[in-house]
Amino acid sequence: MGDPAGIGPEIIAKSWDMRGERALPPFVAVGDARAIERVWRGPIARISDLAEVPRAFATALPVLTVEDAGEIEPGAPDADGARCALHSLELAVGLTRSGAASALVTGPVSKAQLYDIGFTHPGQTEFVAERCGIAGANAVMMLAGPGLRVVPITTHVPLARVASLLSIELIVAKARVTARGLQRNFGIDKARLAFAGFNPHAGESGAIGREEIELIEPAIAILRDEGIDAQGPFAADTLFHARARAHYDAALCCYHDQALIPLKTLFFDEGVNITLGLPLVRTSPDHGTAFNLAGKDKAEPGAMIAAITMAGEAAAHRAACLAL
Repeated sequence: MGDPAGIGPEIIAKSWDMRGERALPPFVAVGDARAIERVWRGPIARISDLAEVPRAFATALPVLTVEDAGEIEPGAPDADGARCALHSLELAVGLTRSGAASALVTGPVSKAQLYDIGFTHPGQTEFVAERCGIAGANAVMMLAGPGLRVVPITTHVPLARVASLLSIELIVAKARVTARGLQRNFGIDKARLAFAGFNPHAGESGAIGREEIELIEPAIAILRDEGIDAQGPFAADTLFHARARAHYDAALCCYHDQALIPLKTLFFDEGVNITLGLPLVRTSPDHGTAFNLAGKDKAEPGAMIAAITMAGEAAAHRAACLAL
């Protein structure tokens, strides 16, 4: 459910309201049921076992309550709510790893609140990866909308550090996970990967920087030798218009904003964060807690609906791959 004081409870409830028209697979909310009751008057079915979800889902939103989050006030995050969010995430990861659930969809959390209670991971992605026995560096964050998928090669780091963090090894590793993830989660057997240049105009053959020549081009050569369809590096300002997007399945970008600005500009209400490289399916709506909107019935559920839909589709693709 994410932070109980954020918009997670509301967008989950609104997603259940739209389950029929959006053909959503059955899902269960994990967290404090009172957080949903504070923002929604629909039917809730408190359950103790995920086996109850298919029966309950038709007539009520199933909720697996983790613990008392204290006094819940929409828009007013606190330590109790952060602990509830963390324990909910822990339980949901365990349920998905055990096979009781086919996919994990994480609601938005407040990193500041989590850090205050001792959370030591950069975000939920790294936490989930660790619980799955995967090094955080081997988990790849992909942001996906209806007509664009992007992967930031470096993520939540200061822009001034990006050049020093980029390496041939890092670029190759992220691309390998991306190609494999597109196959497992999206059914794309021969993924086409496009690489954005680091510098303006992709460096102008070294006149505006040498990262393309010294890092990105050698990485692309390695990937091609491995049979991966890698293209570029391309000038980032020409990589995201409609005609360009038709020629690749995912764009790998050098830094956070280079990837997320086009994705959020084009598909703000439909963007999904999907983590590649994990033994389970994990998605998340590509937005934050929006505490300023919590409890006001103004939160749009589009990104949560998209995250649930993508999780179901990715789980089905994985099941089909296992059946072959």
